[in-house]
Amino acid sequence: IDAEEGSEGGDEDEKGEGEPADGEEALMEAGDGEDDRKEPGDEFVDKEHESQFCLETNFTGKGEQEETRDEDSKDTNLPVFHKLVETRWRDLNQTFNHKGQVEEISPLQLELLALMGSYKDLYYPETCPVKQGPHVRSAYCLHVLNHVLKANSQVLAHNSQLKEQKSRTKAGAEPQDELRDQGLTRPKVLILVPFRGSALQVVHTLISLLETKGKKVMVSNKKKFKEEFGEDEDEKPPNLQRPDDYNAIFTGNVDDHFRIGVSILKGSMRLYAPFYSSDIIITSPLGLRTVLGAEGERKRDFDFLSSIELLVVDQADVFLMQNWEHVLHVMKHMNLQPLDSHGVDFSRVRMWNLNNWARHYRQTLVFSSIQDPQINNILTKHCANYRGQIVIKNIPKTGSICQVLVQLPHVFQMFSSASFIDHDARFQFFIDKVLPQYKDSVMSHTLIYIPSYFDYVRLRNYMKKEEMNFASVCEYSSKSEVSRARHFFQKGEKQFMLFTERFHFYKRYTIKGIQNLIFYGLPSFPHFYSEVCNMLATATQGEEASWTCTALYSRYDAHKLAAITGAQRAGQMLNSNKAVHLFVTGGEDKNV
Repeated sequence: IDAEEGSEGGDEDEKGEGEPADGEEALMEAGDGEDDRKEPGDEFVDKEHESQFCLETNFTGKGEQEETRDEDSKDTNLPVFHKLVETRWRDLNQTFNHKGQVEEISPLQLELLALMGSYKDLYYPETCPVKQGPHVRSAYCLHVLNHVLKANSQVLAHNSQLKEQKSRTKAGAEPQDELRDQGLTRPKVLILVPFRGSALQVVHTLISLLETKGKKVMVSNKKKFKEEFGEDEDEKPPNLQRPDDYNAIFTGNVDDHFRIGVSILKGSMRLYAPFYSSDIIITSPLGLRTVLGAEGERKRDFDFLSSIELLVVDQADVFLMQNWEHVLHVMKHMNLQPLDSHGVDFSRVRMWNLNNWARHYRQTLVFSSIQDPQINNILTKHCANYRGQIVIKNIPKTGSICQVLVQLPHVFQMFSSASFIDHDARFQFFIDKVLPQYKDSVMSHTLIYIPSYFDYVRLRNYMKKEEMNFASVCEYSSKSEVSRARHFFQKGEKQFMLFTERFHFYKRYTIKGIQNLIFYGLPSFPHFYSEVCNMLATATQGEEASWTCTALYSRYDAHKLAAITGAQRAGQMLNSNKAVHLFVTGGEDKNV
């Protein structure tokens, strides 16, 4: 894993060994400007308390010791584990491997545990739901559990010390220094996951990590949890042919409105704990937003987020396909000062919580299968960890275009855009330069792939106004509407079909009858490009010669373009004097 580190207000690292090739360098230059950089002098400084806040050393139980380490090696050494998990962490993969197979901890997990143990913010955008997903989940669950157990051990140890101090004070001894070990509210960890099935997997992983050989963990409300978060056998869909990533994402209960508090006490676990009595809150963005409410609403509560020390955003790419506004709403309410005291003992509250500095001491872990500017925005706009950030970036050498199996010419057309969110430039380029080429009846059976729902509505309204012959399907279309649209398009009764990315994400239907493809925008998920292109294979014999594929992109689509064509080609395309580039897939040699 190639990791890029950054800390608030720090200077950019100088180029070292392994500088990128010309194409890769051009790609990175084209991608500049997506993130807002912090100005020097904006960094958070708290020299008095930083030395106290060393989570991997502070949260040890009474009598436990940890060897001191060099500052430079903290990002690569494994953390010290609490005694309840130190015998289990090497069996990490048994938490999701139910086949009884012995599977050793993977190099990826070891590296992630070391990076998470540094307590810097981490963004890992290569969490494939099929391969890396279970490994990543078990790794962050171990980190979460280790953090909570150490924090609770520290509180219990200090409780014992305070009792001893009281007895000594009565005997005439001088009082000791204050023991500050708590936040303004109890919840320490917030885990955002997209579906109830995902929450079920997280809880099962936490339980497995707490269990030792021959000793089961007592879990309160386990039956109720299984009923509400488990999969109903009667609601299982028929055995449809779907890609592996689809099956991995949509396994289990796919309800996206839920929240649950979890408290951990001396090797036991309580599910459905009230938020203010919970150590861990597992929720979907939608489930949490209904509690947070909006400004002006009478019934709303966000105090329980005031002292979150560890935030995990798992499957962030799925949140993009749900409602990203809910994620941003949650981020805006993280680590705010509570409106009520909630019975807290202020003599035990850490100074950075009292000083409203909690956000600088929160670690944020973001896991996704793709790189996306909106996900990057979480770390640049809503994270202020004084320890800095680690962003994983592996430059794609080959793109998803190599998985296109049909013989097809791919025309990539670049248009000028003033900013990442300039939808007008894309729309104007499309209706002026691209759409006129497809209005002739010869260019029938044209599918237009549209990543954004708002662009879809705009194009649909334009085509209605121009009285064009088209069908459309989106994530809000009913089954009957989808069936009619697919039928009319396949038979050629409709010349165009508008097709949204979210519809493909949730359904993965094979659209038959496509002869011409237009990507209004590059897909957020690179494998969607090859999946949609391969739909042409369902056409009848003899139509291959007339197939076409056109994709629009701007300089702000650098990451998406690299994931489709490969980094070197993408860099050359973004910095070329030509605005049109042609690739051909398929044939006997299958070369691009």
